[in-house]
This record gives sequence, C-alpha cells and structure tokens, in this order.
Amino acid sequence: MTNPGKRGPTPIRETWRQLMESVAPDQARFRAAILGLAAAAVMQGLALAAIVPLFVRAFDHQDWPDTLRWLLIVTALMAMTAGLRWRAQGFDFNGRMAAATHLLRLRIGGQMRAMPLETLYGHRTGELNSMVLNNVDENLLTTLTILNLIFISILTPLATGLALLVVDWRIGLVILVIFPAIVPLYRWRRPALGRGKRILGEAHQQANADVLEYTQGLAVLRAACQAGARADHLSHTFRRLEDIQVYGHRKGEKPNIIVSTTVEVGLMLMLGLGVFWVVNGSLDLAVLAALFIIVVRLSEPMATFILYTAILEMIEAALAKIKALLGVAPLEQRLPVAVPQRHDIRVSDVGFSYVGAGAAALNGISLTITSGSLTALVGPSGSGKTTLTRLILRHADPQHGQVLIGGVDLRQIPELELRQMLSVVFQDVHLFNDSVMANIRMARPDATDAEVLAAARAAQCLDFIERLPQGWDTPLGDIGERLSGGERQRISIARALLKDAPIVILDEPTAALDTESERAVQRAIDSLVQNRTVIVIAHRLSTIMGANQIVVIDEGRIVQQGSHNALLKEPGRYRDMWQAQQSAKMWFGEGRGAEVG
Repeated sequence: MTNPGKRGPTPIRETWRQLMESVAPDQARFRAAILGLAAAAVMQGLALAAIVPLFVRAFDHQDWPDTLRWLLIVTALMAMTAGLRWRAQGFDFNGRMAAATHLLRLRIGGQMRAMPLETLYGHRTGELNSMVLNNVDENLLTTLTILNLIFISILTPLATGLALLVVDWRIGLVILVIFPAIVPLYRWRRPALGRGKRILGEAHQQANADVLEYTQGLAVLRAACQAGARADHLSHTFRRLEDIQVYGHRKGEKPNIIVSTTVEVGLMLMLGLGVFWVVNGSLDLAVLAALFIIVVRLSEPMATFILYTAILEMIEAALAKIKALLGVAPLEQRLPVAVPQRHDIRVSDVGFSYVGAGAAALNGISLTITSGSLTALVGPSGSGKTTLTRLILRHADPQHGQVLIGGVDLRQIPELELRQMLSVVFQDVHLFNDSVMANIRMARPDATDAEVLAAARAAQCLDFIERLPQGWDTPLGDIGERLSGGERQRISIARALLKDAPIVILDEPTAALDTESERAVQRAIDSLVQNRTVIVIAHRLSTIMGANQIVVIDEGRIVQQGSHNALLKEPGRYRDMWQAQQSAKMWFGEGRGAEVG
C-alpha cells in the first residue's frame, strides 16, 4: 500500500466517487442531501441580495405595498433556505448517516475476513482499530456539516453577487471580484493541507497502535521492569504527534491569515466604495445600509473557508485509507469449484516469500501427508514450519507450486468448506471476553449444551470449569486472562473437538506448560487426534517419537524426512537435535529438556 502522506491531493471527482461508495446503498438520498444543501446556500444568497430592494422600498415611506412584497420575498427565500437545509440534514437527523457508517464498518469487517491473513498481519491492531472507528467517523459523520459550511462560503456569495448585478451592477461586480480571490488561495494551500492531514492521520494511527500495545502488554512490561522504558517510547509517540500538530498549526496560520485578510479587506473595500458612491450621489443610502448587512453575513464564512476545507482534507485522507484497505484483493477462487472427498495433503514444489523479505521463507517444499496419519514438523525457529502450516490453512497462497487436499488445489475449494475441514490448536490461545460455554461453542454455534459438555470433558476441562466463580457462565476476560496457560490450551482443544474437523494442526500446544498442565493437555490432544489427519509443529522431539513421519525443515527446505528411528540411524540435523535435547535432559535431571531454537 502506498504511503498516504507522500501522495498529492486527491482529485475532487475521485473524492466524490469514494464518498458515494462509502454511503452505499443510500447514494441517491445522500446525493439529494448534498444537492439540497447547495440549493439552500443559493437561496440564502438570493435572500441576501433581496435585502437591497427591500431596504430601498422601506426607506421610501410612500411605497409600503412594494416594501411588503419584498419583505415577503425575503421571508419566503429564507424559509426555503431553512426548509431545504433541514430536509437535507435530515439524512443525519433520521439516522441514515449512522446507518451508512454502520454498513461501512461491516464492509471493512467483511474485507478483513476476506483478505489474506498474511496481509492483515502487516497492520497493527491499533491501526485497524483507528481505521474502523476514527476513519469511518471522519469519513461520514461530519461530511454534510462541512459541505454545508463550504457551500455557504462559495455558493452564497456567488448567488448574491450574480443577483446584485441586476440591482446594482457595480456592487454585484465587486462581490464577484472578491469571491474568486479565495479560489487560487485555496488551490495554493490545498497540497500542503492534504499532505499535512495525511501525516497527522498516520501519527494518530501510530499513537492508537502504541497505546493498545502498551496497555495489552503492561503485565509483561512490569514483570520485565520495562514499563517505564516502553512508557518512554509511548511518550515519544505522543511528542511526535504533538510536534506534527504544532507544525501543522504554524504552517496553517499564515495561509489562514492571508485568506481571511484578503476577504476582510475586499469586503471593507466594497463598503468604502459604497460610501464613496453614496457621497457622490450615485448610490442610494438604503443600498449602503443593505450592503452592511450583506458584508456581515458573508465575511465570516468566506474568511474561514480554508478552515472548512482543512476538515474536508481530513475526510479525503480517511477515504484514501479506507479505499486502500478495501482495495486489497481477496485470495483467488479458482474454477471449477471442487470439494475434496479425501483428507490427505500434498505440498508440491511450494515456494513462498513474505512481502519485503530478503530471502524466501519456503523454497521448493514437496511433502505428502496421508489421511489419518500424524506428521511432525521440526526444525529451528524461523526455518519455515509455521509458514508451511499457514499455507495449508490458506492464510496466503504460495507464489510457486500448490497445496492440495484430497487432490484438490486449495484455490479451488470454497473458503467455508476449507475452514470446516481444518481445526487448529495454536501455541498462543486467544479466548474472548465471553463465557466458557460461548468460547467453546464458537467452534460450532449450533452445538447443543450436551455436545459442548462432551467436548469439554474429552479435553480435560471440567475440573477447572467447576472451580470458576460462575462455572460455565464465567466471563474469561480479555484474551482469557482468568485462566492459566494450560487451561486456555484445553479450552482451545475442546473447541477443536467440538468442531470435529478431519484435519488438525497443532502448533506446539504444550511448549510453555508446566509438567502437570502438559499431561492434562496431552491427554486432551490424544482424544483430539484420533482418526484424523494431524500435523504438529514440535520443538521437544520426545513428544513426537510415535509420529508416522517426521519432516525436518531448515532455511525453508526439507533437509530430512522419515520416522524417528530411521532418522536417528543417519547423520543429520535430526540426530544432532535429539542428542542435544537428551544431553540437556540429563543435565537438568527430570526437567523438561531444552527447546530447539
């Protein structure tokens, strides 16, 4: 994705198109609301112009019927202005804007579900949070209000000037000369405005991400005595945000003063000319009085025009970020669509590189995993084990080669059918701040209570669930903070059991557990892997001695493959790893042994 802070201003036509897309399916009503605000601004300009003949008749005490007629015209124009504006802003008042905001958030949520997870991982959680909440609000909730102010700044003086050409061409011409002066000033200022708002938006996203990261990791930071150090990093982020804001205000002060001064001087010049014309007898005093009112009504919106457009630039910056996220292409769905009837897995000459990485994460990987077998992936950290399982889970597609289940390329399998075939137990389990029952049932929402109970029993969960304050209804807190690591793992295994998928991937689920928790989790895993195709990422080799095949991966390549006994008989990476772990186990006695990498 491009850096928004480096791009030039978005063309008005493109901004309009993005804005219309953002409020779908209410585009017609939103367009009508904008046109209504524009019409209201024009009516307001005509009403201001009509004050001139009204004052002329009012100063002429002999022409009361004509005075009343012009008073009714001014009143009618102002009433039409209020009516049009009220009707247009009804898009906000009646909840349609809130509904459009809701639908846009749903679209962004749907896009995050559809886009490749490897691409999604490139965004920090706080940045996505800022986009879904702040950018959507910036995009929609203030749009009509800002457009209304801009129309009053542009269309109202334009309509007033054109109408006054009929009443007194000199006054109309002066207004039409003053009004265009702000247009080149805006065009001069717009690139800097757009760039500044984009940089400011990026700084806000960075701050949101850093605040969320600091808050979530505070327990770890305190334990590592680094809460103050990371607080310094957070303070640096805040100082940078402050510097950008101060710099933006300073850079914007001069253009704002120039625009407001130009407008004020121009309008004062118009009043000066009016006084001059009155003195030399070529202008009626009533017209000058009306001119004072017109100047008062036009001066503020015209002088603050740049401030309104600055907010418009914020809206454009938000639209650009949302467009970039929505523009990420989903994973390819190849035709013909097919659903495999078997559950063997074949990885054929797969190559994969992460965006921006110097070296390939996987290079020429070929592997066959028979249905109902247990395959262990071993190797040092960063060797490519997790990347391979992510490709099987289709978090991304390989740039070379293919992954097949039951002889069908993953790119031909519909996403829902693929998800139903796979269960995953991660090393780092994510639980939601919901009840125990809801966290397990997430795997299969239509499961009965009895089925959830059976899965929890098989996963060795009942003992700790019964100890919770509210039992099955106990909220587990953010990321499952009420539970220990082993308990979270067993909840994750209960999910996988309830889902009952034919393929199971285990990402070293016992690596960070104490001996007692490990035994409980291992019993739960034994229930999970029966009669399923299982892939396990292992660091402690003693846990995968009974695997049907062990695949040793190093630097993105398969360097050895075979059973435990066969691999021990030949020199190579696996035997070296085994001997190192056995030596460590002897050194630490009955300890858990060293982990590779």
